[in-house]
Amino acid sequence: MFELLHQKMLEKVSITAEEFEICKQSFTARKLRKHQYFLQQDDIARYTAFVIEGALRMFASGEKKPGELTIQFAFQGWWISDNYSFFSGEPSVYNIEALEDSSILVISKQAWEELFDRVPKVERYFRILLQNNYVATQRRLVSTLCQSAEEKYQTLIKAQPDIIKRVPQHMIASYLGITPETLSRIRRQTARLK
Repeated sequence: MFELLHQKMLEKVSITAEEFEICKQSFTARKLRKHQYFLQQDDIARYTAFVIEGALRMFASGEKKPGELTIQFAFQGWWISDNYSFFSGEPSVYNIEALEDSSILVISKQAWEELFDRVPKVERYFRILLQNNYVATQRRLVSTLCQSAEEKYQTLIKAQPDIIKRVPQHMIASYLGITPETLSRIRRQTARLK
């Protein structure tokens, strides 16, 4: 269950076997059924999750503008939470649901903070992750504002080639900020060019 987390940590920091044993004590394994929520809008994000198996989606839905806006997907080896809610204790504006039956490891904010004190390398690991997340968020913002629908789709497929097989088209369109019809047109054009 913990092998993937250990592997991902080792990609960023040199953590000893003893230190990782301490880390394991801070996490709880959970299973989510397809369509089950990990977090619902207006709840406080009390945990952050590491995906062992499956896929999750973070999305917002509004009353004034109908529909859903997909913010993030998380597959094996990825982390997901509403970071603002997790760190501030404020209610979340997002929902996080399982797109597939999923296995996750969760850690509470209290356990997270205690783990930093016990294994300082973990704090460095999370700092690196948060830096990478910040850069990715900035790039996504620029992509959303500056790229054409076709360019956004090509960027996504290049970064996540399996996403088409695992995520419904309307969710991919929502993530890209385009209509499902536009995505269908782009996919048809791309298929013709191959």
